[in-house]
Amino acid sequence: MQAFEYANPTTVQEAAGLLGSQWGEADVLAGGTDLLSLMKEYLHTPKRVVNIKNIKELEGIHRQGGDLRIGALVTIDELAKSHEAPRAIVEAAAGVPSPQIRHMGTAGGDLCQRPRCWYYRQGLGLLGEQNGKALVPGGENKYHSIFGDGPAYFVSASSLGPALVALNARVKLVSAKGSREVKVADFFVSPKDQNTREIALRPDEILTEILVPAANVQSATYEVRQKEALDWPLAAASVSLTMNGRTVSAARVVLGHVAPTPHFAAQAEAAIKGKPVNEANAEAAGKAAVAGAKPLSQNAYKVTLAKVAVKRAILAAVKA
Repeated sequence: MQAFEYANPTTVQEAAGLLGSQWGEADVLAGGTDLLSLMKEYLHTPKRVVNIKNIKELEGIHRQGGDLRIGALVTIDELAKSHEAPRAIVEAAAGVPSPQIRHMGTAGGDLCQRPRCWYYRQGLGLLGEQNGKALVPGGENKYHSIFGDGPAYFVSASSLGPALVALNARVKLVSAKGSREVKVADFFVSPKDQNTREIALRPDEILTEILVPAANVQSATYEVRQKEALDWPLAAASVSLTMNGRTVSAARVVLGHVAPTPHFAAQAEAAIKGKPVNEANAEAAGKAAVAGAKPLSQNAYKVTLAKVAVKRAILAAVKA
């Protein structure tokens, strides 16, 4: 690990003032479940690490106007046990199998974590290139994207992302110059070159809170994992349904771990809208969700898993 300066601010503004204008000048430390491993592997070599764990204003889950405010330092375990958060968020948090990560990992850190792609983790960049050649399409790609034509083939590692996108949530980003809100759907980015980040966070900004609008919806998250021990999902689906009795009047269906960003399944939304929720209609929505999938040489199995995840999330959302 490269030597670095350590800062321990107690306010958001103090922390924001310690960040730099360029990536590499400073990194934010919250739970540290991802950053420390990146630093040990020399994938991140910040000159300064800004510890935000002592900033009390970044904690807590509470109602704020018409939103549910989730502080960036709220742990995954707190979300998993929350009685205020929508079901889709609670289930996404509860799906993280490691007690250590649930107790240390934070909501903000989950959204800002770097890809788990082994090409990236081996120092070959977000696009997994060597000598200008993309290695993923013809290489080991069984855990990679099944949507899109590249050049990015990693999958978003965020557990909370699909649920937050399905619930039309926003994030607040603060810098020394001011603040802005960004929809979670726009926070995730599929990079087009090696110099673009996979999130819309700027180097001088801190993600301070997540805002989930109040809505009369029924939601759920369903994940498919290879094993119940520490592992990332192979595919996931989060759904948000507006119901008129047993009939769906509006829907948002978002796939996770199958694309560089949480993937809107617009065809699935159209397939279930105006219909009652039952096995047949949920299965039809699952099939529609993967209509545009373009699996790589080793990951076609993800198409089936994504279909199942959508079907089961829809059925789960309407269960009492």
